[in-house]
Amino acid sequence: MITKQNFLLYIRNFVFGAEDSLVSTVGLLAGVTSAGLERSGVIISGIVLIFVEAFSMGVGSFLSQQTVDEYGKNPKTSSWRSARGGIIMFLSYLIAGFIPLLPYVLMDLSSAFRFSIVLSLVALFILGIVSAKALHTPIWRNGRRMLLVGGMAVAIGIIVGLVFK
Repeated sequence: MITKQNFLLYIRNFVFGAEDSLVSTVGLLAGVTSAGLERSGVIISGIVLIFVEAFSMGVGSFLSQQTVDEYGKNPKTSSWRSARGGIIMFLSYLIAGFIPLLPYVLMDLSSAFRFSIVLSLVALFILGIVSAKALHTPIWRNGRRMLLVGGMAVAIGIIVGLVFK
């Protein structure tokens, strides 16, 4: 049986991993595309980011939860919880990262650029709705908040890409 504390940890890791992946990946892809990288370079950059960050986020989640649990003097019973949280973080980051990358694999750069941004923003909005439903919080507020954060990341990626072009 999943306790409320474990459920919240798992939801947190899922939302954090997926949101960070969508925002980071679309921001990077928009930035390197704006900077003039060729299609193959954009795709390779995206793949490297997704795998390195998925691992880093998963391990970071595991290590930080272990540290908190050891402080609370409960390392034995929480090792599995920390590991599950890290796996959830890893998988949600890994899977979500391919949402903004997929258009670059299937389309030309200019079409992929626009479609990746739209697809990522829609995915962020849906993520906000799904997390709100799971946690019984205001659905539209969560969706809009996720959309706003993602939009800012895309804008930052494009601006940085254009500045350093």
